[in-house]
Formats: sequence, structure tokens, C-alpha cells
Amino acid sequence: MITQDKKKELGKIALQLRYDLLEMIGVGVAGHLGGSSSLAELMAVLYFNKMNFSADHLKDPARDRLVLSKGHAALIQYAALCEKGCFSREELKRVKSLHGLLQGHPDCSIPGVEAVTGSLGQGLSIAVGMALAQRLDKSPARVYAIMGDGEQSEGQLWEAAMAAANFKIDNLTAFIDWNKVQATGATKDIFNIPDLDKKWSGFGWNVISANGHDIDSIIDAIEKAATVKGRPSVIILDTIKGKSFSFAEGNPAYHNGIFTKEVYQQALKELDLIKARLS
Repeated sequence: MITQDKKKELGKIALQLRYDLLEMIGVGVAGHLGGSSSLAELMAVLYFNKMNFSADHLKDPARDRLVLSKGHAALIQYAALCEKGCFSREELKRVKSLHGLLQGHPDCSIPGVEAVTGSLGQGLSIAVGMALAQRLDKSPARVYAIMGDGEQSEGQLWEAAMAAANFKIDNLTAFIDWNKVQATGATKDIFNIPDLDKKWSGFGWNVISANGHDIDSIIDAIEKAATVKGRPSVIILDTIKGKSFSFAEGNPAYHNGIFTKEVYQQALKELDLIKARLS
């Protein structure tokens, strides 16, 4: 449990991460708003409440690791790393440029990024390897992996899921950003994978469901996962793609959409309204 003041602080951080998304995307350039914004609360909780992570100790062997398997949502991780002080805010203006640090998908050259991701289905395999290494080192560190729901159709992901259960990797917590929309439409219409909870349970995982936009729900789920011994945990986050932007919520056009000047201004106004309510 957290105090109301801490909960309010994390809500404000999630809002700031969404402001950062707009700054990085800008006008007239394609950017992954939808699947980034659906992760804002999770990133706020992980980086600013749960993870043993510091910009001053990025190579600390005891640090917790985060693998963003859905690498196309890199912008929301960049926002969190920037707010943690891993690099200058000036880098937010240079995303996906030749002279900038921050590229379209995560790269290990970026301070705080643990793995190169973006080829969907591979991130969980990387996280499994990291978690096994931490166990061999008798490290207290935990490993977190974030997957998309469209990503659940990838075969390598399920090989990694079987391996994690087989090796009883209980220092690994995975998340599924269940926002129900992928690049070109609803996930159920493109590659329907019903009963995700039963499927992961059948693969030997401890399964927890949570409201991915509720701070208390996310924290409670992560704390429950940390108490489970002898098997990995997966938290299925019920989220809204494009959360907090009315024009983008549930809209596949903003999976990797382009802002007009008018839409950009609308996005800022909508965030400003949320900011006023949180003040």
C-alpha cells in the first residue's frame, strides 16, 4: 500500500510522461502514441516506486532490469528515463534523428536501456536469460518484461514462457499491455487469442489481472507477484490504447500516427485539463 500523497505524485508523473510523449512526437512526424500512452501509469510505478534503479548507478549489479519487449513503445520508456535524469531533456527534441541519442526502438547505447528490442516476441526470452543470470549470482534483483497483446501471437514468446516455468524463474515478472488494439485494428479481429489468463496459467505461470491505469491496482499486482515462489508471474494489464487522448483512445490510426497542428493542440489541451484536476 502507498499513501495518498505518493499515489497523487505517481499520477502526476504519469501525466508528465504523456506530456513528454507529445514533445517527442511533435507535428507532422509519425510516432507511437497509442501503445506508449497505455503504459504511462505502469512506467511511473516501476521507475518511480518499485524498481531498484538510479541514473547514478546504471551498472549496479543489484539493479532491477526492465525489458520493453514491445519496443515500438520506446517513447514512454525514454520519457521515464529522462525524468529519472538518465539524459538531458534536449534529447527529447531529437528523437529518431541522426544527431540524436534516442532512436525509434530501444538500444543499449541509451543510458538505462537494458536490451535492444522491437522484433516482437524476443523480449521475454531476453528477460528469462537475465533472470537466470541474477539467480546464478544470488542477486536480489528482479527482472520485469513488458509485452504487447498483439505480440502474443509470436511463437518465440511462448517458448520463453515454457522455459521460465520449467526453470521456476520466480524473480521474473512479465506484463501484458492488454489494450486490445494493434497496428491495423482490433487484436481479436487480426489474430484472436482468447482467455489469455487461462493460456498463461496453462503454461505454468502465476497470473494476476490489474487495471493498467489505476496506481493502486498496479502496485498491488506487482507486490503479489513478488511473493510467489517457484514460478514466474504475469500481470495482465487492462488498458486503453491512446489513454488520455480522446481522439486516440482505441484508435489504430494512432498506433503510429501523425499529428496535425490542430490535433497536437487538442492533445495538449486535454492533458492540461487532467493537470488542473490533479492540482
